[in-house]
Amino acid sequence: MQLTITDEAYQSLLEQARRDAPMESCGYLLGPDRQTVTLNYPMRNTDQSAEHFSFDPKEQFAAVKYVRQHGLVIVGNWHSHPATPSRPSAEDIRLAFDPNILYFILSLAGEKPVFNAFAIADGEVKEKICLR
Repeated sequence: MQLTITDEAYQSLLEQARRDAPMESCGYLLGPDRQTVTLNYPMRNTDQSAEHFSFDPKEQFAAVKYVRQHGLVIVGNWHSHPATPSRPSAEDIRLAFDPNILYFILSLAGEKPVFNAFAIADGEVKEKICLR
């Protein structure tokens, strides 16, 4: 699968993740189609945890409303791993309920950030897409 993310969208989520560290950061990634990310829609990690995240349902509803109003699609959701690699944990895989979106993980663990997307369905990672 071909997938692109604009520099503006990437910088937005990178800044958010760095600001929220050492807690995990999260949001939706939006675009005009399923292969192009043009916007980070930041959300608050209601768990306030360094090891997992949860979206606020009110923010999720607002995001869906925004998507509809602006003719966009939700390409996927993203979260950061402040101290671990950019790969889905067992919990990430277990909670990946929608096989129609991608699951993005930004790792801040190394010298340089690592950003990957994963297609997850039926409890397993089907595809890994390296973005940065």
